Amino acid sequence: MASLIVPDSIPSVAEDIEQLHKAFSGWGTNEDLIISILAHRNAEQRKHIRQAYAETYGEDLLHSLEKELSSDFERIVLLWTLEPAERDAVLLNESTKRWTSSSQVILEIACTRSSHALLSAKQAYHARFKKSLEEDVASLITGDFRKLLVPLVSTYRYEGPEVNTTLAKREAKILHEHISAKEYNHDEIIRILTTRSKTQLFATFNQYNNEFGNAITKDLKADADDDFLKTLRSVIKCLVTPEKYFEKVLRSAINKTGTDEWALTRVVATRVEVDMNVIKEEYYRRNTVQLDHAIKGDTSGDYEEMLVALIGA
Repeated sequence: MASLIVPDSIPSVAEDIEQLHKAFSGWGTNEDLIISILAHRNAEQRKHIRQAYAETYGEDLLHSLEKELSSDFERIVLLWTLEPAERDAVLLNESTKRWTSSSQVILEIACTRSSHALLSAKQAYHARFKKSLEEDVASLITGDFRKLLVPLVSTYRYEGPEVNTTLAKREAKILHEHISAKEYNHDEIIRILTTRSKTQLFATFNQYNNEFGNAITKDLKADADDDFLKTLRSVIKCLVTPEKYFEKVLRSAINKTGTDEWALTRVVATRVEVDMNVIKEEYYRRNTVQLDHAIKGDTSGDYEEMLVALIGA
């Protein structure tokens, strides 16, 4: 499922950091050398590289990269070099600061990560920003969005395979009742979406479709311009079909007038070691264009080379 390509035989960490240091030395920066190393090392390997670099050269590798790189290429390299939990913490903090009703990064991370990964991101948030994610979401976001997002980032879902069919039928009925009444912010809708396991929710949504003749996401399209309804649909997609959610994010980022590098960079950096190959398949199924071809047609230079290397093209 991951698209990251790590060679069967790689140099030692000492060799990697020496080559990276050389890439920063002299006139100009050797971007190709940086890509050839960092775009082909997994999270554990990158962690060791960063630790050894700091011990050997007395500077965090991230600081060296910041000084030498710029623009979108800098952002993808920096995000990629961070440990996954720290990366999520940075993205979450940025999102709380620039949050709008159409922003979906917070729910994206809350709903597509495992319970352990979300907890790790919140611990990294504590360490880096000296406060909790929950208090930032609660203080910076208001109304129905706060009512939904605070429990989403606070949850620790059960991840076992068990499904309670009776419960699925009952909660499908509860969801349908409140959606039909246009009570989209009802406590019961929030409770079900923010506490049930993903396996249980999948069964509940299937039961909803079978019992009432429509997918729940279709019934949540009563007002196509309502940002809260869009958010609810995104929560459901992230929980049960994340590849479809990320495909749409990528499609919107690439196909809009002017590339949304913010979204493109985020999805590539966070999904390469998770499910990027599945997302690529979904992208081709939906667009009849390979993702790497779409990226090459919409980006350029070192940024393009790093993205394409990461998605395994």
